[in-house]
Amino acid sequence: MDTNKFILNYLQRKESLFEQDLKNNHDELSSNIEGKYLMVIGGAGTIGSSFIKAALKYLPAKLVVVDINENGLTELVRDLRSVEGQYVPDEFYSYPLSFDSPAFRKLFRAHGPFDIVANFAAHKHVRSEKDIFSIEALLENNLVKAKGLLDLLVEHPPKHFFCVSTDKAANPVNIMGASKKMMEELILSYGDRLKVSTARFANVAFSNGSLLEGFLKRIEKNQPISCPSDVKRFFVSPQESGEICLMACVLGNNKEVFFPKLDMEKDLIKFADIFPPLLKKLGFEPVIFDSDEEARKNVHLIDQGKYPVYVFKTDTSGEKLYEEFYTEEESYDLNKFQALGKISKEPTYPIEKFDEIFDELYNLLDKNETQKTDIVGWLKKYIPEFEHIETGLSLDKKM
Repeated sequence: MDTNKFILNYLQRKESLFEQDLKNNHDELSSNIEGKYLMVIGGAGTIGSSFIKAALKYLPAKLVVVDINENGLTELVRDLRSVEGQYVPDEFYSYPLSFDSPAFRKLFRAHGPFDIVANFAAHKHVRSEKDIFSIEALLENNLVKAKGLLDLLVEHPPKHFFCVSTDKAANPVNIMGASKKMMEELILSYGDRLKVSTARFANVAFSNGSLLEGFLKRIEKNQPISCPSDVKRFFVSPQESGEICLMACVLGNNKEVFFPKLDMEKDLIKFADIFPPLLKKLGFEPVIFDSDEEARKNVHLIDQGKYPVYVFKTDTSGEKLYEEFYTEEESYDLNKFQALGKISKEPTYPIEKFDEIFDELYNLLDKNETQKTDIVGWLKKYIPEFEHIETGLSLDKKM
């Protein structure tokens, strides 16, 4: 099934939400990408690989892709090499390594200087918030490694630096979202030393690890689907996710945060409204159960063309019932682009302040007795709007 096509049809879009903006800005995109050197970090994931496919349409001279997911990189290479007419530059390199490693710093200096650096390496799931160990890994990826990358970029500034954020950074209620809001503040503080931009965007439908991809995985394995009854999200297709990031990276001015212009009333969609048409598309009729045990017991229904679905009310930590892209306190512009809004923002903290902020973080992470509540307190100190939702339950307890 073509998941890009399915979600666009479901959202009643005949083409990408950003088709007109891409046409309107084709010349500027082309002049900033054609013949240029491009590095993509976290490029094997759904959003990173979609960014790469969007960028390759404008003929960069060099593409260097870094990701810790070796299998994902292999599939990216095979995917790009297997499409008739797909442009791939002669200088195309993929490296399975972490972007905070000595090897990364060596290859960065050897392959550069780069015109564009885009970072998609991040913990992006609320389920990453389990305990102090998972939280430490999340903070290291979203903040500590990001700062190390920024310090490296200051030595060799690209013309454009982009680092992906999330809609969960607006009025965050989970540690992942608050860490990305802190990341936004961090990269904005480097805006006096290099050009920086970021983007908050909707759930990427059927992206790696997403609930919708989970639906397909469960169906592939003849396992029941589980779905929250009360959670609403904005959705974009994988293709659209790459286009948002490309435009934010290249068309954005320094210190800007981009987001898709989607309507809170019309475009917020319940997950529970998506599985019925998806199952219908695949030839099944959903049968709803109110416990995961009952859903598992009834997998025999699949042979009859009926699919067991466990529908539940959300009760896990950090889970917000709806998302938003900006707050009323932020200075936003909805007029420059047809389908993109942008926030122009000076950093809350100067770059020098982040030495103190990160020293506090390092001290917390060095202590064996540090608890989740300590991390929440540290984040709230610098992100005052952070109102953590704590229920004592994680998504690892869900099917």
